[in-house]
Amino acid sequence: MEHIALYRAWRPQSFKDIVGQQHIIQTLQNAIREQRVSHAYLFSGPRGTGKTTAAKVLAKAVNCERSEGAEPCNECPSCLRITAGNVMDVQEIDAASNRGVEEIRDLRDKVKYAPTEVRRKVYIIDEVHMLTTEAFNALLKTLEEPPPHVMFILATTEPHKLPATIISRCQRFDFRRVSLEEQTAHLAAVCEKENITADQDALQYIARLSDGGMRDAMSILDQISSFTDGNVTYAQVLNMTGGIASEQFARLARAILEGEMGQLLELVEQLMHEGKSADKCLENLLFYFRDLLMIKMVPGADQLTDRVLNPAEFKDMAAAFTRDRLFNIVDTLNRYLGEMKYATHPQTLFEVALMKLCSLQPDQAAQPSLAQQSAAPQGSAPAAAGELEHLKKQIAALEKKLEQAMAAGALAGGGRENTPAQKPAVQSSAPRMSSAAKLPPQVDKFIAAKDSGDFAAIYKQWSLVLQGVKEEKVTVHAWFVDGEPVSVLDDAVLVAFKNTIHRDTTEKPANRQVIEQVLAARLGKPYRLVTMLLRDWNEAALKPAAQTGTEELRLEHEHESAEAKQEPWIDEAIQLFGEDLVVIKD
Repeated sequence: MEHIALYRAWRPQSFKDIVGQQHIIQTLQNAIREQRVSHAYLFSGPRGTGKTTAAKVLAKAVNCERSEGAEPCNECPSCLRITAGNVMDVQEIDAASNRGVEEIRDLRDKVKYAPTEVRRKVYIIDEVHMLTTEAFNALLKTLEEPPPHVMFILATTEPHKLPATIISRCQRFDFRRVSLEEQTAHLAAVCEKENITADQDALQYIARLSDGGMRDAMSILDQISSFTDGNVTYAQVLNMTGGIASEQFARLARAILEGEMGQLLELVEQLMHEGKSADKCLENLLFYFRDLLMIKMVPGADQLTDRVLNPAEFKDMAAAFTRDRLFNIVDTLNRYLGEMKYATHPQTLFEVALMKLCSLQPDQAAQPSLAQQSAAPQGSAPAAAGELEHLKKQIAALEKKLEQAMAAGALAGGGRENTPAQKPAVQSSAPRMSSAAKLPPQVDKFIAAKDSGDFAAIYKQWSLVLQGVKEEKVTVHAWFVDGEPVSVLDDAVLVAFKNTIHRDTTEKPANRQVIEQVLAARLGKPYRLVTMLLRDWNEAALKPAAQTGTEELRLEHEHESAEAKQEPWIDEAIQLFGEDLVVIKD
């Protein structure tokens, strides 16, 4: 005998056989038992959850010749012929291929004729959301007041696309996704009847892959049982479906946690050799970290995980990550997954995404706060020593920042020590500080380090820094792209800007914080951002080192012409847009 697909062979023929829709089945059975069947029904829900099956069972139940209750007998001629699809009065119409107004007008004309083979005409319109607007309008009046011998059953996966006038004329039933337990139990029953040996974890994984659709689960089981000669194991399910064992995800997560990029790339190469696709690997890894987040935040999350079959085994892995870092990982993977569909080389993008996760700095939640440190017990000598060392480093960093701030304040205040009797060298209605006032502290050391190896390495990676700033906040990138790196000194990167407004906007605390986070992520260690104007850098670089940064600050005017002295807005324009963009014409 020719083989029939499992989902067809095991399609429910009565209400009691439909899996996971008890709230709908009970309502329909009560309506049939009390003879309160409506003239129009709307069945909506995800694919493979039993909408068309329930419609056919309902068509048999209202036309069954022997039924005394709410179930079709499946033995009378009417039931047998409806099951075989040989009754002209029970029609299943595919709205995707019969979506025009002419087909609906033809249906509307045939509705008025009485049934010839059964008691009641039943029209099952599948994927009804595909009908055109004109077809819906042609169906409206007939759907609202059909002849007493006609019943309409509309089925759709996208009810939001139906006009409200159609929905209001039907009794609506929303089919839900079949639960994991119900699917697993039904698959086990099918395997027992079909003489298929299947492991429990294999059936559970098939149920998870089906995403709540019973038809999908039956199709996967049929495919795998054919490949394995009726012996279904968890490993075979993974091989057939292209899935990845949760243990492999655990190795990826461990490498991300420890920052082992080399091991990560080896694992990716191994997955590619096994025939896995990069986009599916990235998607499954996203689900895995989502499961870790569920395990960490939700007690008893056994039924909430998608790729982890035994959450208890992965509690240690979930505990190793902080909650904030898991949120950042999920957010990063989701962003790269959106870009994957447009990628020419998906494997490369997958590798970049994993390296991005490795380069993420440990979040602040992983470090104990000062209050927690002060409240720590006194009995642990190694812990107290570590906390003391941490506090010393914080104090040293604060002292260093204070020295830099004092040096900058002394440099900026040098030009303001004029007594009331002293006058600036040149009087002007809009005086400006000379370029020397804009030089950062230790500019001579920056000039000496402009050709260092550290600067050369950072300059090569500057395009990655700009891309990272763009990914984090595109508005900051629009200002920051005007600057270019000119030197590196210890933990500071000096960036020179062509225009003052771009530099000033970049120096805002919020924008600076974004840039410094990207510098730390892309360059491998924390860096401070130091800025100046490009013309000031060029002037300072040409001066002898002994004179750099020690020039006396004074008020001066950049335009000595009479017109410039009489029109202070010229200075304001130069201050806002820079000398390169301002042209003065008589």
